[in-house]
Amino acid sequence: MKTGVADTARMADNRQAGGQPQKEFTLTTDRSENNEVVTQSAITQAAPSTIADLPEGVQSIVNVLDDRRAVDVVVLDLRGVSESLDCFIVATGESSLQLRALEESVHYQQKLEGRLPRGVEGPSDRWVLLDYGPVVVHLMSPEARDFYDLEGLWADAQRVEVTPI
Repeated sequence: MKTGVADTARMADNRQAGGQPQKEFTLTTDRSENNEVVTQSAITQAAPSTIADLPEGVQSIVNVLDDRRAVDVVVLDLRGVSESLDCFIVATGESSLQLRALEESVHYQQKLEGRLPRGVEGPSDRWVLLDYGPVVVHLMSPEARDFYDLEGLWADAQRVEVTPI
């Protein structure tokens, strides 16, 4: 009869609706000297991402979008759900003129900071995509944002609170 033999089961990356990591659950089963099963479990809350965890440029992009009055700016941390993407920033422009102004402002600020886009898709009256490598910016009309529902498509991604400064 063995003493202290442990079997451990882990369930990690359990997610709630909205993509927030819910809990990590650990279950350990030990057998005591008289072969009784002793079970211990622990449930811990996963630590949320912060702006400090995100790639360079995210804060300045959020600041520019706020300055240009973008609507409903959302930052998604994709590192836990994608091997090739780190971060999406999704924002709504309420007109084609505002979408153009948002695009130009983000591009200008990133250029000042030494970051040039790998690519730009659009511009169009509905959606502009700015690819800065680890950070991809989606500037969308309200109709395009509702139709494509990127936040729903990437529901497993963690939302990060980024306050404009």
